[in-house]
Amino acid sequence: MSYSVAVRTLCEFTARAGDLDLRFTPAPTGPEGVAGHATVVDRRTAAYESEIALSGQYQDLLVRGRADGYDPDTNQLEEIKTYRGELSSVRDNHRALHWAQACIYGHLFCQARGISRLRVAVVYFNVVTEEETQFPRDYDAAELRTFFEEQCARFQAWATTELAHRQARDLALAQLDFPLGQFRAGQRELAVSVYRTARDGGCLLAQASTGIGKTLGTLFPLLKAAPDTRIDKVFFLAAKNAGKALAQQALDRLNESAAQPGLRALDLQARDKVCVYPDKACHGESCPLARGFYDRLPEARAAALAHTRLDGSTVRTVAQAHGVCPYYLSQELARWSDVVIGDYNYYFDSNAILYALAQAHQWRVAVLVDEAHNLVDRARHMYSSTLSQPALKRARQAAPKALRKLLDGLNRAWNALNRKQACAYQAYDAVPAGLLAAVQKAIVAVAEHVGQAPLAQDDPLLLFYFEMLSFARLAEQFGPHALFDVTRDRRDDSDVPTSPSTLCVRNVVPAPHLAARYAAAHATVLFSATLNPQQYYRDTLGLPDKTGWIEVAAPFQAEQLTVHVAGNVSTRYRDRKQSLRPIVDLIAAQYAKNPGNYLSFLSSFEYLEQVADLLSQCHPQVPLWKQTPAMNEAGREAFLARFTESGSGVGFAVLGGAFSEAVDLPGKRLIGAFIATLGLPQVNPVNEQMKAAMEKLYGKDQGYDYTYLYPGLQKVVQAAGRVIRGEHDTGTVYLIDDRYRRGKVQALLPGWWQLGAVHLSQTAPA
Repeated sequence: MSYSVAVRTLCEFTARAGDLDLRFTPAPTGPEGVAGHATVVDRRTAAYESEIALSGQYQDLLVRGRADGYDPDTNQLEEIKTYRGELSSVRDNHRALHWAQACIYGHLFCQARGISRLRVAVVYFNVVTEEETQFPRDYDAAELRTFFEEQCARFQAWATTELAHRQARDLALAQLDFPLGQFRAGQRELAVSVYRTARDGGCLLAQASTGIGKTLGTLFPLLKAAPDTRIDKVFFLAAKNAGKALAQQALDRLNESAAQPGLRALDLQARDKVCVYPDKACHGESCPLARGFYDRLPEARAAALAHTRLDGSTVRTVAQAHGVCPYYLSQELARWSDVVIGDYNYYFDSNAILYALAQAHQWRVAVLVDEAHNLVDRARHMYSSTLSQPALKRARQAAPKALRKLLDGLNRAWNALNRKQACAYQAYDAVPAGLLAAVQKAIVAVAEHVGQAPLAQDDPLLLFYFEMLSFARLAEQFGPHALFDVTRDRRDDSDVPTSPSTLCVRNVVPAPHLAARYAAAHATVLFSATLNPQQYYRDTLGLPDKTGWIEVAAPFQAEQLTVHVAGNVSTRYRDRKQSLRPIVDLIAAQYAKNPGNYLSFLSSFEYLEQVADLLSQCHPQVPLWKQTPAMNEAGREAFLARFTESGSGVGFAVLGGAFSEAVDLPGKRLIGAFIATLGLPQVNPVNEQMKAAMEKLYGKDQGYDYTYLYPGLQKVVQAAGRVIRGEHDTGTVYLIDDRYRRGKVQALLPGWWQLGAVHLSQTAPA
């Protein structure tokens, strides 16, 4: 069996050496790079050949690629690289990589044409000045052949190991049995649908309630299908750490039950969680783990891949043993892992590394999206961008004199827009052309400056430059799926006409940005307990027309969950004062009737404090604990630790926060929940503009539902789902608000719930 590898991939593996150097230097855009290559080619004679397809064999290794160009007049094969700024800003490790590629192509060319001697050149082209710099070297064909064989020999050993791993992995997966022996109710139905999606390709929306084992019920069939469908990698994407932990546990079970464990599962960690030297910059002159990174990478990579469970702890331990950066070691391991677990942004963001790697290496990938109802809001943030005038002011102060005049021009264009806006917030049909032109002009100028004088990663000018890049990119893609709005800053109590503002290209519907991600994957499965109504998710997430749908029946009986609707109380903002005492008395009465652990969900921290304080005053016998704003990970763990099998009390949390989903408190750890809100997003100018945009896209009747009702009720169902976690659990849920009596609202609640009414006493507030 032959192992095929691209020239670039081969050289990235064998020829990278020296420091990891991530100091920012502005790189040409894709179109600029293509145009730069074309300019160089146009300067050559008519006999010049470009884009020459080449391949060559070394033992079982097939090396393939396209050489940029060959000039027969000078017998020169060229590797063309574009850049911005100063040529000296091209890092040494990049230059070594460029030379290796040029020499590999040189050997393949000599072999293909029967040439005994060849001049090889790396040609650097400045896309701004159009200056061309050549670095030619003359080689005998034998020298190039020796270099080629040395690189291939280094990669061949690795390729042989990887082929053996892939064959063993596929054999183990083909023979793999479901690790739990028996499927849970509904789990088999889910698994069959996922398997068919993996077999046939395409997308699947799967709504399946808590308790059937969605994580294992999706991972198992997808991996089972991998050998026959030639799936290279599975990406398991989660919105929260709890989902990632469940995926890792499921993969551990699959490895444990396999005849020959060998499924490599990498858990990608956020940079700020694993960085050993957060006070240092990512280059060899600053960080000791960046110094000589590529020299030590081969041994660290081999040591890491001796493990199958590549979680954060394992990667950190290996990185420490070999003196390399754990974050960038994990980025390298993504190339060689079978399953990669990570946050949504690793595949769906505009700069997503997993998507970029899949495209560059032409991997056949399958994508699992856990708790997919979260993807709408998360993707909106990925494809929104802001610019603030205070940030511009800081950038100007940090900028050299030559740039200040240009930044002042941007500020003038900005102020011209401010003067036209008499109110604190306003949305516009598009980004004004003059303002966008000023932003783009500033981007070019700052890029030229940074190309000549690299800036520190926390430099205000560089930070503002990145913000301008994001803003301009989204402004250029502006359409009905987005808003452009301006918010005036009144924190200094100044008049609106003179106060600074924040500009925002605000995504409303992420569908246009996500479509390419589905197209790039062989199969995508989005699953959650709350994907109702499905048309809302099809529309907002931009799923293909042929996307499948499955709704798995809940494995619970209605008798397991008592659901009460307290429909004579309003939790609207204007009615909150009157709602406090009825809610408090209800919590106390239920606790007295059946002591145990409960969660109370409120719409805001202010409302939470009011209810919790009144409960303490009126019913001090009820133990309680509260979620707090900006609660850290240790605080969240302590909050959940109060929910023990033998404990009792009431935890207070904000609906839609850290404790309303992806929290597993089975058995007696949680026996009930009080949900005193519909979870509707706040009515404010931004949401009203989003509602108007939804009406234009999907019809007037859908504007309110898409903006307020569906996102709100999804939070309610998720929060209630914390109560019944196992097939033998029982519990009680109170839905507190008069709007829960409406048929349209009740239609969005799980079908297996049986709703009963309860009347709360309207005691005057204390």
